[in-house]
Amino acid sequence: MNQLEPTSVVAVLKERICSTVDQRISFRDYMEICLYQETVGYYRKDQIKIGKQGDFYTSSSIGTVMGEMVASFIYNHLQTQTNQPTQFEIVEWGGGNGRMAGQLLDEMKRAAPDVYECMTYTLIESSAYHRQLQLERLVEHVERIRFLDETAWLSEPPRDHVYVLANELLDAFPVHRLQYKEGVFHESYVIWQEQEPHLQEKWLPLRPGRILDYLNTLEVQWQEGQMSEWNLEAVDWYVRLSERIRSGCVIAIDYGDVEEELYASHRHQGTLMCYRKHEAHDNPFIDPGDQDITAHVNFSMCQEAAISAGFEPYVFQTQRQFLVEQGILEKLQNHFDPNPFSDVSKRNRSIRQLLLSDGMSELFKVFIAIKKGEPA
Repeated sequence: MNQLEPTSVVAVLKERICSTVDQRISFRDYMEICLYQETVGYYRKDQIKIGKQGDFYTSSSIGTVMGEMVASFIYNHLQTQTNQPTQFEIVEWGGGNGRMAGQLLDEMKRAAPDVYECMTYTLIESSAYHRQLQLERLVEHVERIRFLDETAWLSEPPRDHVYVLANELLDAFPVHRLQYKEGVFHESYVIWQEQEPHLQEKWLPLRPGRILDYLNTLEVQWQEGQMSEWNLEAVDWYVRLSERIRSGCVIAIDYGDVEEELYASHRHQGTLMCYRKHEAHDNPFIDPGDQDITAHVNFSMCQEAAISAGFEPYVFQTQRQFLVEQGILEKLQNHFDPNPFSDVSKRNRSIRQLLLSDGMSELFKVFIAIKKGEPA
């Protein structure tokens, strides 16, 4: 591999590493390039990522119920407002192929057409490929939707009744990777070697800063060699949202847990995982740019960040609990249908899969933070 394609992620990584004084980049920067490099990063490529032909499934890939339940939550929350809003905004961050948006918009239009007419649905999407997929899927709702990038949306004046939806977003933010060795935390860096393998991991003592300050506040019995991931991007995301939302909710749906579970001794190798063609492994240096890289979300840190930014914790529960509270069991149809391919059978199957299959609804959590705004 002496000649690198100028448009490959590996070529970008080599150029970035070799241009630094120390001839290395942090794992956090490595992950960001692999996933988000403008033209060849994993999430920027014109290729299917979600569903049977992609690399992984999301909750919205299973039937249509997930989006319907989120619509139910937003509708019910709107009804609790003392002054019913004449306009409100739903903002979906990183909506992928638009499936969740389609489910939510379809359900709102069907169940509450008057509320649907008051809605603006904003899609924060930086990938031109995904934006095109979303536009094609949401053609029936074109009068309700708009596309913006993050900078443009954040630059708008703060508004009331804003509902931000992040479905499996935070797990894909780039993370710092740490290992506890001989009583000291070390951080992962990536270097370039001319001999194979070109990309190699190098561990160096963790520098003073935000992560070390946070580690010093934890009561965790770290084990020798134990690894962990730290998502500062999620913390900063809540801060940015707070400056834009005068009142509303932030709904984060993702796999993750609280610190007591994430940094327990049985998670000795951390939670970093990679996905390609529905096969999972823990080596982020295989096929850079051609596989998804994720880490469990630290919801303890997210809750602290939200509170510091002016939000109030409203709900933190498993996805299963959320779905049940929003009425998913009422959508099961009891009568027997002998045709396994009928709409009723497929719908019942998708509901059971969401609630029961391989622990997804227990592994996934729903964290909702609210901002009430100033009293009128």
